[in-house]
Amino acid sequence: MGTTAAGLVLLSQPVGTQNQLAMSLAAMAVMIVLWLFLDGPRTRFVFLALGSLVVLRYILWRVTDTLPSPGDPVSFGFGLLLLLGELYCVFILFVSLIINADPLQRRAPPTAGAAELPTVDVFVPSYNEDAAILAMTLAAARQMNYPPDKLTVWLLDDGGSDQKCADANPEKAKAARERRRDLQALCQELGCRYLTRARNEHAKAGNLNNGLAFATGEIVVVLDADHVPFRSFLSETVGYFAEDPKLFLVQTPHAFLNPDPIERNLRTFERMPSENEMFYAVTQRGLDKWNGSFFCGSAALLRRTALDEAGGFSGITITEDCETAFELHSRGWTSAYVDKPLIAGLQPETLTAFIGQRSRWCQGMFQILLLKNPALQKGLKPIQKIAYLSSMTFWFFPVPRLIFMFAPLLHIFFDLKIFVASVDESIAYTATYILINLMMQNYVYGKFRWPFVSELYEYVQGLYLSKAIVSVIWSPRKPTFNVTDKGISLDHNHLSSASLPFFAAYGLLATGCAVAAWRYLFEPGVTNLMLVVGLWNFFNLLTAGAALGVCAERRQLERTPSLPINRRGLLTLGGRAMDVAITRVSAEACTVRLPAALIPAGTGQRTLTGTLNVVPVAGARPAGALPITLEGFDRGREEVFGRLSFGRLRPQDYMALAGLMYGDAEAMRRFQMRRRRHKDILTGTAQFIWWGLSEPFRALRYALAADARPALAAATAETSPIYDAPEQAPTGAHLPEPLLQAPPSPPAAPPRKEPALEAQASPLPSSPSQPRPPNDWVGMMLDYENERALSGRAGRGAGTA
Repeated sequence: MGTTAAGLVLLSQPVGTQNQLAMSLAAMAVMIVLWLFLDGPRTRFVFLALGSLVVLRYILWRVTDTLPSPGDPVSFGFGLLLLLGELYCVFILFVSLIINADPLQRRAPPTAGAAELPTVDVFVPSYNEDAAILAMTLAAARQMNYPPDKLTVWLLDDGGSDQKCADANPEKAKAARERRRDLQALCQELGCRYLTRARNEHAKAGNLNNGLAFATGEIVVVLDADHVPFRSFLSETVGYFAEDPKLFLVQTPHAFLNPDPIERNLRTFERMPSENEMFYAVTQRGLDKWNGSFFCGSAALLRRTALDEAGGFSGITITEDCETAFELHSRGWTSAYVDKPLIAGLQPETLTAFIGQRSRWCQGMFQILLLKNPALQKGLKPIQKIAYLSSMTFWFFPVPRLIFMFAPLLHIFFDLKIFVASVDESIAYTATYILINLMMQNYVYGKFRWPFVSELYEYVQGLYLSKAIVSVIWSPRKPTFNVTDKGISLDHNHLSSASLPFFAAYGLLATGCAVAAWRYLFEPGVTNLMLVVGLWNFFNLLTAGAALGVCAERRQLERTPSLPINRRGLLTLGGRAMDVAITRVSAEACTVRLPAALIPAGTGQRTLTGTLNVVPVAGARPAGALPITLEGFDRGREEVFGRLSFGRLRPQDYMALAGLMYGDAEAMRRFQMRRRRHKDILTGTAQFIWWGLSEPFRALRYALAADARPALAAATAETSPIYDAPEQAPTGAHLPEPLLQAPPSPPAAPPRKEPALEAQASPLPSSPSQPRPPNDWVGMMLDYENERALSGRAGRGAGTA
């Protein structure tokens, strides 16, 4: 503390502009050397300390030397508003550095015998989700690696409540009764328990508390309806409760199979970490170090006794998850965060659904802040108060983001001096502060967040979340829980219904750039400050341009998201069997790989039906055969890829499909790690500039298109690949390529344009007794494979699979 006080006194000493520039450049040079040559746990703190000194020098200068004179109340008022926005950002920066400077990596939990394991109730709350989504989640939950007699899976259905079944609207009442009947039958088939309630009170928290009234397990697992657990979910997590009797929560990250609107429309899903990965891979681990990691609503385990002590799940706010953790932390309970992707979920597909989801999160966090201020909450340690304050005040970002976006226009249009500084001072203080800030963020988060992507996400949300903030501040208890729409089909390119404000903002910023350029070049008396402000406005224009690309919704190539896997299976067609490698799977289809040597060159194809038996992972029992239809193939140099569609699945088929798709959690980890490549500041900036310059033209093209509904099966120049093509790409055109195995690294050449993943109607196969056509490659391959099996030359035949 003494060293810190001495450092702050030293920082407060006035220096000249040139000396300030030299100090900042020297700090920057030392940071670069530490980063490139001496990076490690010890130098990490030195790096962040040097950057923090430059930031503090900038803030001291901003507060003391750059505000307009109070004699000009208009300029002073707007200048003070801009300064408050910057102070907020610096507060968030320093709090995040405190929390995330040394994130905790937990070791694996101890193993225990089946007799020592606690009983577990799995809650799957549902409101309006499709039965197919629920069937997959319930089947995967039933197949988790845990003693069956200690595992109970509950479907908590708020869409079939008594209140809904007795709705005054006959059609709605009929739909609710049919939903209840169908889901009861589904649960019976899958070995789960169906539970609904009389009235839909207190939204998700009330639904979960209704489950607590009937469940008796020692541990409660909460899974959103579209969050499917991998087989190892419980074996990787439940052991922590035996280590700490005061542990109330084990939270795991939310990993997603599909891109959010920004990832899909900017085509980054396969190469850029998702937005939420920075929170789950860094921030939650940082919070965990200080016993501040909190419940995120799903993919979590909670101790029943702790929930009972707190009166169940908290429901005062619309973010019952964080509120529940907040209450239990203040009662002395502890939490743990396990940084392993053990579930696979779905993100909102459209921009409007995405903004609606974030509005609920934003309002809920502000409700907790206003109704249960962490700074005043008894029972929390000081560092826990800081942790919760950082998580809640973060959602104030729309206000400063919009201030920074439109503040330059005040000087450009009205000549208001909201930032009093010369060009030399702007370079010595502001420019170096911005670079140092970028370096610190890239150093801490470089593998999880590309440069300027945070600014883009904040701007896209900010135009709408500002209204949500005002509404909750005006009436903290007014916001209500709204379910986020998932599984929406996007079958054509179009502009989002939320795009109008983004076009208006882009036009305003573009006008500002034109006016700034004209005034700087032709208006007498205009100083170089106009050039600096004009460049600031041009950066804002690039951000707004990239946001227009987000509003230009690309059509969705896959009807259901898929996951690259590495499994073995036994494919049976026409009574003949062969071993295959399964490389990618979705809820509708999978891709299998076969040796090309088995298939004569130049042969054709025909559609066949059969079954696929998946070799179970270690310790799992066989889950039965999946009915499949072979719809096409594509030939590479050494291998052939075949697409197998599942068609209409019965409830018992979901057990086999869940075992295939969610049997190995390493598949999701491999997918995430493939995207976590450090993006340096230069290439990240170049990418952002390209989006800002190019995406407005695509958005304009969508706006002017006479017919923005291309056929699903057509591959147009607008189509973008969802998955990278294999390095040795097959040459045929029959297999929809999004199901092909993605390579471990992006190809050097531009990715191929891929057709939509749409199942095409195929004729039924001919009877096996009929003469085989001379180009029946499937039959020839099966005959050859079975001859090898019968002669004993096959490596693994039907009897050994």
